[in-house]
Amino acid sequence: MTRRAPAAAVLAALLLATACTVEDVPDVDGNPGAGSAALASLDDLTVKGRAPKSGYDRRKFGSPWPDTDGNGCGTRDDILQRDLTDVTVQDDCTVTSGTLTPDPFTGERVTFERGGRSEVDIDHLVALSDAWQKGAHAWEPAKRIAFANDPLNLLAVDASANRAKGDADAATWLPPHKPYRCAYAAAQVAVKDKYELWVTQAEHAALTRVLTACPDEPLPTGTAPTTAPPDFTAPR
Repeated sequence: MTRRAPAAAVLAALLLATACTVEDVPDVDGNPGAGSAALASLDDLTVKGRAPKSGYDRRKFGSPWPDTDGNGCGTRDDILQRDLTDVTVQDDCTVTSGTLTPDPFTGERVTFERGGRSEVDIDHLVALSDAWQKGAHAWEPAKRIAFANDPLNLLAVDASANRAKGDADAATWLPPHKPYRCAYAAAQVAVKDKYELWVTQAEHAALTRVLTACPDEPLPTGTAPTTAPPDFTAPR
């Protein structure tokens, strides 16, 4: 079956191509968040040095892409259905094809086809290892699983751009597609605010530089809980 993306997702794609001051990261149901200005919220974040990366393991954030929201689909397919257009879905869940129009990181059109060459990744906007070094090392496993699967922190993007980003924070990497940088910085602030993660001084300065150019950029919001259901576990 072929499923068209929600109207909100199509509108977001059009806005992305023209401006950086009116886009946020939508929830998995396609409804964009709306909050206070991201620049003002940036000052609510704690600023301090990065903790050691020792002890970090991807498995401590749970197995990749479980169905934490209980809708019958894994997180990856939820985000693909949210962010792609011209989506083809198998069994009401598995995304088999679609298009990023445009990809937020590069501004280019990117196609996705399951089983083909990997052109689309699901990016953790705030990388798991970055989160680990800025507070997540002290969390309970259920909070780490929730963080790794929170739609607020997830975005379908060009695979090569995502891999170039790696686990960088805003101080060392920003999307090459400059019109998306305001929305990207706002999402970074939103995720770190929701999960009470801190930022480094360099990171704070980088986010300030971006958001000063778009002081009315809204802070995205999301309704996903900050703890996973009790039946999801991860190693400590």
